Amino acid sequence: MTALEPARTDAGASETAAKRETRRQRQGRVRAVRVALTAWLGRPLASFHLVLAICALLVVLGLVMVLSASSVISIRQDASAYAVFGKQVVFVLVGLVLFWIGLRVPLRRIRAFSPTALWVSIAMLVLVLIPGLGTKINGTRSWFTLGPLSFQPVEVAKVALALWGAHILVVKRGLLHQYRHLLVPVVPVALVMFALIMLQPDLGGTVTLGVVLIALLWFAGAQLRLFGALALGALAGVVVLAIGTNYRLSRVLAFLSPEADPDGASYQANQALYALADGGLFGKGLGQGPSKYQYLPNVHNDFIFALIGEELGFLGCVLVLGLFGMLAVVGMRIATRNIDPWIRTVAATLTVWLVAQAAINIGYVVNLLPVTGITLPLISSGGTSVVVTLLVFGILANCARHEPESVAALRSQGPGRFGRLMRLPAPEPYQPPTRRRPARAPARSRGRADQRRHPRSSRGGTS
Repeated sequence: MTALEPARTDAGASETAAKRETRRQRQGRVRAVRVALTAWLGRPLASFHLVLAICALLVVLGLVMVLSASSVISIRQDASAYAVFGKQVVFVLVGLVLFWIGLRVPLRRIRAFSPTALWVSIAMLVLVLIPGLGTKINGTRSWFTLGPLSFQPVEVAKVALALWGAHILVVKRGLLHQYRHLLVPVVPVALVMFALIMLQPDLGGTVTLGVVLIALLWFAGAQLRLFGALALGALAGVVVLAIGTNYRLSRVLAFLSPEADPDGASYQANQALYALADGGLFGKGLGQGPSKYQYLPNVHNDFIFALIGEELGFLGCVLVLGLFGMLAVVGMRIATRNIDPWIRTVAATLTVWLVAQAAINIGYVVNLLPVTGITLPLISSGGTSVVVTLLVFGILANCARHEPESVAALRSQGPGRFGRLMRLPAPEPYQPPTRRRPARAPARSRGRADQRRHPRSSRGGTS
């Protein structure tokens, strides 16, 4: 035993040394990856490239899942399995054109056009309520229909409110400590838009437009007590919309007690949970989900996240959550790295809108929220939503190109390969607005002021 003890000790020491060396190598690799990632994120156009990557991945994932989800319903409604998918491709192509426009047009022109966009969107919200012009689908008169194409003006209203609201709040930023300057005219105009959308009635559009308004006021520095009042008003509006129609009331009641009507109002939400649970860790495989065979209605629209969980499993759901989480980080990075207060407000507001819309959609799919009919951005099937979301991504990418480091790099080193391909102009550096000097008083009034200031010297020196 005594002869074997030194050998065991030497073996244990060598094994401990080997483990330490392995741990040291692993830590070195992690440190090297961290240093490389930090160096890459420190590059001038890192935010711009991240926005392009997130947008591309969401578009590709959305097209693949729409093809998988809509093939069955396309065959039953049309002779081809690619009917819904073909329309989605067309909408994506139109959205890519708007993405390029939002990326190429200078931000100062977009800001100057924001009041016109706001009034045009309000006019469309009024016109869509006219029976001869607006089309009623699923109980809401919120669509313009032209042949096989349909258009929902509330999506444009969200972008217009974000751009115009940021413009007004930035112009009045020196007076925002006063409630009348903080609230007027942004909140009254938003309330008019809320009223028009509630007349349709469109619960999902009202909720997402409320998110845009709250984000604008939050990044403008409003006090917390104001958000309490807005929350009470928003809750009252949601209650009015929920009880205004029978099918919305049934959705709310089904959320509160899903076991009360499992084959009726709770059927869709329960089937979404079954689809998610059936997918497991790796899923059943792309195109192999059985829920799209009428087990889960509207699977290619509002409940496509359930099909992702069924066919791609938990890892597919993590991929979607990771992409929107990365979008939140990159959007706030763009907002914090910019100097122009309008760009900061717009980038932060648009980011909150997209991430909140995704969170609401995923929330009611996993039965954490009542069903509201809000689409998953760039993944759900839907023409207006995809087109407007791509425009928003283009504006975000344009904001990323206006970071001070990006402006310096693009103006000194050229637009780069992607910029030359897309014919992107060099961004303009931020120039703070010049402060207006107070107008000089007339000579007569200055003389009177001098008399008031120096009464003795103005008497000519006689006593």
